[in-house]
Amino acid sequence: MLSDALKKSIFLRIYAGLIVWVVMVAVFCYLLVQTINYQRAQEYRESLTDGLSYVISEGVARQPAKQQKIDWISDASDLLELPINYVTAVQVELSRAEKKRIAEQKSVVRYDANSGIAYIIIGLQGDASHYLSVTVDKLGERQMKALPIFVLDHLIFYPGQEREYLEKIRKHFSYPIEILDIKDISLDSEQIGRLRQDQSILLYRDNATVRGTTISIVSPMPNHPAQVLVLGPVPMFNWMPLQLSAGITLFSLFLLSLGVYGLILPLERKVRQVRYALNKMKSGDLSLRVPIEGSDEMANLSASYNNMSDHIQRLIEAQRELMRAVSHELRTPVARIRFGMEMLAEEDDYDYRIQQVDMIDKDIEALNTLIDEIMTYAKLEQGTPSLDFEAVLLQDVLEQVLMETEALKTQKKIELLVAETGLTVDAERRYLHRVVQNLVGNAVRYCEHKVCVSGGVRADGMAYVCVEDDGPGIAESDRTRIFEAFARLDDSRTRASGGYGLGLSIVSRIAYWFGGTVQVDQSLYLGGARFVITWPAKRYKQGEKNKA
Repeated sequence: MLSDALKKSIFLRIYAGLIVWVVMVAVFCYLLVQTINYQRAQEYRESLTDGLSYVISEGVARQPAKQQKIDWISDASDLLELPINYVTAVQVELSRAEKKRIAEQKSVVRYDANSGIAYIIIGLQGDASHYLSVTVDKLGERQMKALPIFVLDHLIFYPGQEREYLEKIRKHFSYPIEILDIKDISLDSEQIGRLRQDQSILLYRDNATVRGTTISIVSPMPNHPAQVLVLGPVPMFNWMPLQLSAGITLFSLFLLSLGVYGLILPLERKVRQVRYALNKMKSGDLSLRVPIEGSDEMANLSASYNNMSDHIQRLIEAQRELMRAVSHELRTPVARIRFGMEMLAEEDDYDYRIQQVDMIDKDIEALNTLIDEIMTYAKLEQGTPSLDFEAVLLQDVLEQVLMETEALKTQKKIELLVAETGLTVDAERRYLHRVVQNLVGNAVRYCEHKVCVSGGVRADGMAYVCVEDDGPGIAESDRTRIFEAFARLDDSRTRASGGYGLGLSIVSRIAYWFGGTVQVDQSLYLGGARFVITWPAKRYKQGEKNKA
């Protein structure tokens, strides 16, 4: 059901496609944010450890002997409460990018998202055969307060030059590290008291800027009671900073705009085809047809345009043919009337004048009949006539036509065969009568002795009327042409019989507006021509059609 609705509605396809595209863009952007944040988190972890790794590497390198190095590492491990191992280089397999970081005196951080444990590898200056391996399974206040101790342990070797040397190692830190006076920092009395007791303190700051929450580590300077070492502020990791949010939002809108354009493009292309065809029609070229693709609204629009073009082209051709035929057909009776009027003016014999008046009256009647035929044909050809379908007794219509025909005393035998008495069909009675009248009149005109008229409803629900005669029949090559306006297979015989070549054309147009067809072939019963018109016996009302 849904697939049929999508096939028949281009707008539903656009809406459904837009929903699917929005979901796809949302999933894609989510995965993109996850990927970007994974990389950002890795860079954040590395930036936090680079400076400390350098200081620890320097502290190990200052130890003269291997045992002293091991002892220093053991003390550092106890201070951080983190396992620090002194391992050989062959025990650690590094990638090219990791080797490059070690060469630049930076740390290598390997993070296991499943266990939440980070493994830090630190290169040692002057000792390429060993690395330090630190396993970080927790990072709390204890570890953070221990960080300044390693920096102070490094600065103690440069008494009086702490600021100068601090400036040299600052490039290894991604966050500020400096020596300040206590009075330059906004501290309360409790915090100052803890500093005077040689304790480090943590300062949390909530910032309204893009940096968000930051942490600063403040530690007292040995032998300088008025000064402190400040590490930070260190920004907390922000999973969705403003730049990333804005970038992802703009990127999502860009993808959505591309998706909408891609969904609208087929509709725009079809509209452009119809617009181009309409412009060609406006210029007088009716030969262009719009390709019909699918079964949606645009396909219906294309089909409607093509049908309209066909109808307009047919109307123009029919109008031209009608004008030529009318001018030809009207000349003969008008010429006879003119001739009769001239004869009346020159003739004194009363009986002869009465005879001429009768002939003129017949010619006028012929003109009326021709004009009626032309008006009926034009009405059926110009557009959809006003049809009032109702249940009609088929037998009544056929019997009425037979009575009217027999009243003309044609001396021809007309046989009526009806499949079912009381059978009703949906039709416009006036036009159905005209169809049967034209077919019977045509058969009587060309038959030898007998005409057979039958009607009923077939098993497929199609009503039919069949008219057969025992005349010469119609050649197969002419069976299509006889339904054209003013078409005559034998012009002299048609004139003699009083036909104008419009009767079968009217039958063809009525069959079309009835939603049926008319065909001609050879009668197996009488041997002459057989005309059969078929149309739906029952027509749906609008409400019944919707229920169906």
